[in-house]
Amino acid sequence: MSIPLRPFGRTGVKVSALALGTMMFGSRGNTDHDDSIRIVHRALDAGINLVDTADVYSQGESEEIVGKALLGRRDDVFLATKFHGQIGENPNHFGNSRRWIVRAVEDSLRRLQTDHIDLYQVHRPEEDTDFDDTLGALSDLVHQGKIRYIGTSTFEPSAIVEGQWIAERRGRERVVAEQPPYSILARGIEREVLPIAAKYGLAVIPWSPLAGGWLTGKYRVGAAQPSTSRGGRQPGRFEIGEPSNAGKLAAVEALALLAEQSGLSLIHLALGFVLEHPAVTAPIIGPRTFEQLEGQLGAAQIRLSRDVLDEIDKIVPPGVTLSSRDQGYHPPALTDLSRRRRSAA
Repeated sequence: MSIPLRPFGRTGVKVSALALGTMMFGSRGNTDHDDSIRIVHRALDAGINLVDTADVYSQGESEEIVGKALLGRRDDVFLATKFHGQIGENPNHFGNSRRWIVRAVEDSLRRLQTDHIDLYQVHRPEEDTDFDDTLGALSDLVHQGKIRYIGTSTFEPSAIVEGQWIAERRGRERVVAEQPPYSILARGIEREVLPIAAKYGLAVIPWSPLAGGWLTGKYRVGAAQPSTSRGGRQPGRFEIGEPSNAGKLAAVEALALLAEQSGLSLIHLALGFVLEHPAVTAPIIGPRTFEQLEGQLGAAQIRLSRDVLDEIDKIVPPGVTLSSRDQGYHPPALTDLSRRRRSAA
């Protein structure tokens, strides 16, 4: 089984059509470092050459595991990591400021045991920091050879365009990739993010193509509530009996039937759907166990027929995200009452 390669935007780099995500390595998932390393090696042997992590995943432990796993194989991998999330308790060890970026990248390089990061991504937007300052700091890191390319994750369409404008008008290095949430259950990025990425030639590496586990087959009508560490961090999002999840549960039932009729596993149907969009480069699979990885690798060979894609559109229409909890980012303009009301009373 060989995983096909796809162009990484307009960079000239070729990456595998599946990316290995490592959020579940470390204290928030698989605590066995040797087992996690075995998963990385199996993914590389299968043809995956894009590995994605973040400094905030298990507070740096995931990066440490990836660093150990890539010893002797670093040159074969397009290595991506992210900054922004809170590290420790220091209030300045967070965000998109120049001060934090120059510290965060050194910490990530040390944990990853490498002298450069191929794709350094802004994990989330931050209104308190001028994006030009962020891109200025990242551009300096490119010029210093510490990072090769700049990416963003879960940015609003306007922010993606702003990044391109800043690079052109102010002489910054250009953002070349966006990492948004995308699955059959969360299709909101089809409205603007994916068309904008295609227009500007950005690579797109979607996270959560299995909707946080909803599209694995374990969330079904009448099934017992799956145990998951995610539930404690995001109350309500993964509860089968939660009324706000009724639409997702109904969609999963219909999709499971469609997968069975198509001779596919639900996992392969879900990943095949994301792979089918022409603006998508490589969805990120995030296995916690070796068995989960094996169940996902074959999806790179799946091509869904037009009839199957039409049926998916009937179950979840294009551009629709069934639950706002799956958007990944809620702008302050919506969450801050003072931004929506002249009086909070």
